[in-house]
Amino acid sequence: MAKPANASKSPSVDVNAPEVEDVELSASSGLGLDRYHIAILGELQRDARLSNAELSARIGLSTAPTWRRVRWLEEQGFITGYRAEIDRRKVGLGVLAFVRVDADRNNGASTKPLEDAIRALPEVISCHYISGAGTFELQVLATDLDAFSRFTIDVLLHLPNVKDVHTSFSLGEVKAGALTPLAHLQSI
Repeated sequence: MAKPANASKSPSVDVNAPEVEDVELSASSGLGLDRYHIAILGELQRDARLSNAELSARIGLSTAPTWRRVRWLEEQGFITGYRAEIDRRKVGLGVLAFVRVDADRNNGASTKPLEDAIRALPEVISCHYISGAGTFELQVLATDLDAFSRFTIDVLLHLPNVKDVHTSFSLGEVKAGALTPLAHLQSI
């Protein structure tokens, strides 16, 4: 690991002054990320509650440029938020359903109201356009099978442009809440 350009600076140097590695963002990936950005993303994925001082110590950069880099990652949309991971079972949400929604018409004008309606449903924790059969794949949480059945009949089947729904249930989690892989960025 190369020594940061500011490592030889004396403590009396203005910590708000830009450092060489803070000013020059690598454009080799087209993403504007360098090794410090990647390290920050990795560390904050593992523990988003790190203080800036702890984070800067872990990545080998002083606190001021670390803070600026975190702020830049937030502003550029690489970091989209900080949230607690909640065990759904501990809060009474024992059913995780995977619901394929078939739209009646698959065009922008018809699908937009359906997208908006899905976004407004707190029971839907994830929604993806999918290839193959169906239009959307949803992940839906419910307290039990009866609650899921009511949600499907009373809500999902009444959404605009819904032709049909097909459901599979999780029988057990093997992996959830995984970190976003960053290994492909290591060559930057």
